Amino acid sequence: MPSQKQLRWSELRVGITVVVAAVTLGILIFLMSGTTGLFTSKITLYAYFDNAEGLKKGGPVDLQGVTIGNVSEIRIVSGHPMDPVQVTMRVNTKYQFLLRKDSKATITTAGVLGESFVDVDSKEAKLGQVENGDTLLGAAAPGFEQVVRSSQTTLQNMDILVKRLDRIVAHVESGEGTIGELINDSTLINKVNNLLGQIQKIVSDVGNGKGSIGKLLVDEGLYNRVNASIDKLNNIIDEIQSGKGNLGKLLKDDSLYKNAQQTMSKANEFMDDINHGAIAKLAKDEEFAKKLDNIVTKLSQLSDKLNSPDGTVGKLLQNPSVYNNADQMLVETRNLIKAIRENPKKYLTIHFRIF
Repeated sequence: MPSQKQLRWSELRVGITVVVAAVTLGILIFLMSGTTGLFTSKITLYAYFDNAEGLKKGGPVDLQGVTIGNVSEIRIVSGHPMDPVQVTMRVNTKYQFLLRKDSKATITTAGVLGESFVDVDSKEAKLGQVENGDTLLGAAAPGFEQVVRSSQTTLQNMDILVKRLDRIVAHVESGEGTIGELINDSTLINKVNNLLGQIQKIVSDVGNGKGSIGKLLVDEGLYNRVNASIDKLNNIIDEIQSGKGNLGKLLKDDSLYKNAQQTMSKANEFMDDINHGAIAKLAKDEEFAKKLDNIVTKLSQLSDKLNSPDGTVGKLLQNPSVYNNADQMLVETRNLIKAIRENPKKYLTIHFRIF
């Protein structure tokens, strides 16, 4: 039978074995899980900044809000006078396909006073996939101090604005300026009260049927006439819809529509005949156009000759002596005919001589 000492030693060994197994299991789970596991495949990326902005070693590296690695080293390097802070990042390879050579890395904070971390943005990146040892573009993010300075400027402007408003309110309360006079002037209040009284009287008169507007609103005769007019209008519309009257026949008569359709058909046929008949040939024949132009030219030349005072016809048309002689001849002829009518024997007697 084992002794008491052997039993205690056996229990102690079992407890030590359980503790060691639990610690080992926890370490293995920690090392094999997440982005910080010992057996997780990673690549190294670099980025340069002008200020570390409170970033610490071991800080998270996020891509679009998802943690894909951590910061392994932060140091100052030479050869980068504008951005001397080198940040070394260890990123899980399963996110490598989302990272581009022109992706932007920015040091930002979680909230106003939260932990600083590296945020990688690949939304506008167009180059190829990153490889181990590549350097991402370092983008400057506004730090807390810059935000505070911007806020101080805004607060200063707000303070100036509040002081100006305070001065304006003081002037208004003291009765200075146009607004102050309007607010503190008792006569203005009296005028407003009088105006409101007049408006109230007008509304009361209208409600009682006084005045033109009151009569229009209260007079039942006007309502009856308007109602009768509406009834007549409804009757006219009903008659038109039922085909009564001239307008109703125009709207409801099928023969009118058929006649209009036949007229349009005949007009279309007439236009087709014009487009394909003799008129179309005359309109499209170049020889006919040339002949017509020649005739018009000749008529124009003939008209010029007729209007010219040098030609025979022009002299006949424009010489006043021709007109005067012709007029005199007509007068003498008329006198001769008159004399013959008065004494025909004198002019119509025939004398025969026998030799």
